[in-house]
Amino acid sequence: MTAPRSEIATDLSLVALAAIWGINFSVMKVLLVELDPLALNALRFPLAVAALALLLRGDAQPTLPDREDLPRIVLLGVLGNVVYQLCFVFGIDGTQAGNASLLLSTTPVWTVLLSGLAGHERPTPAVVVGVLGTVVGMTFVVLGRGDALSLTSATLRGDLLMVLASILWSFYTVGGRGAVAKYGPVRMTAWTLWVGTPCLVAIGLPSVMRTDLASLSLGTWLGVTYAGLLSIGLAYLIWYRGVQRLGNTKTAAYSNLVPVAALITAWVWLGEVPTRVQLLGATIILIGLTVARLAQSPGPSSRRWRISGNS
Repeated sequence: MTAPRSEIATDLSLVALAAIWGINFSVMKVLLVELDPLALNALRFPLAVAALALLLRGDAQPTLPDREDLPRIVLLGVLGNVVYQLCFVFGIDGTQAGNASLLLSTTPVWTVLLSGLAGHERPTPAVVVGVLGTVVGMTFVVLGRGDALSLTSATLRGDLLMVLASILWSFYTVGGRGAVAKYGPVRMTAWTLWVGTPCLVAIGLPSVMRTDLASLSLGTWLGVTYAGLLSIGLAYLIWYRGVQRLGNTKTAAYSNLVPVAALITAWVWLGEVPTRVQLLGATIILIGLTVARLAQSPGPSSRRWRISGNS
């Protein structure tokens, strides 16, 4: 059967999301030469908030959620933005790049488990095989680029933080489904960013004050704009729209398409030709994603979920 146009548009937007995040790896690498990680977050998150605030202007729907939904939205804003970002920043600083990539690639697995526990989805064996296939493909991509893997006591702290970051993003995905169904992805994305951004700005403000902002290059400011408007504002919106239309598990599977986009970006932009092992890994990721996406499994419920109910 032919997929509905809305689903095709959602798939294409999630592919675009993978491209945005794939390119963002190179952008962040350049930005962190001139900016402290905490200062970078303090500068880029307000841009995402401003962009989403513009999207909400003139909308007839309520600007704020119902009072009974506030605790869940505040919790998701803190977990999905503040705690996740801190775990990611300090985790990647305390471990090898290869470790970080592999541990983050477990996000779809955690999402499958949490979705099952929450009663949102009952993924079929084909969906599970597809999700695990993307993790296997990611392993080949990492090994193929020669990144060091060092699961030892020296990297234990960073590794645990990366695992925690992966779990937190899965909580952000699964926990937000009820609110996304009730309020829509634009509001849900905006509200969680409104919660998290003041915290990130407060944490990063000392680093910003120590930075000579006037000396930053135009390229750096363009990179900050990209990292805020696209990799946070637009990307988070696309993610929650995917959750709304495809469900938690199938949306999460797209996250492992990011290294494929990063490979292509590095090839075109930096001239880094991928190895055969990397190409094999990219192929496995695409096959796994296709299997997970096309497999028949219960998707999002057609009824409007309430946060206080089964969400």
